[in-house]
Amino acid sequence: MRAKQMRELSDEDLDVRLRDTRKELFNLRFQHATGQLDDPHKLSSTRREIARLLTMINERDLDREASGGEG
Repeated sequence: MRAKQMRELSDEDLDVRLRDTRKELFNLRFQHATGQLDDPHKLSSTRREIARLLTMINERDLDREASGGEG
């Protein structure tokens, strides 16, 4: 998912997407450890997606703090 698409998601959708992506990363790591991972590049792209999601969440939190309000 691109950063532009992530910016269009709501806060709840970002949280759900982050949780799902972290589960996916866990499964990929498990597959890698057991030698069943077909595409090793998927590990790094999943980590990058998690970083993007965390960045979007952090940016929104900082914007809320800067505006001085909740929401």
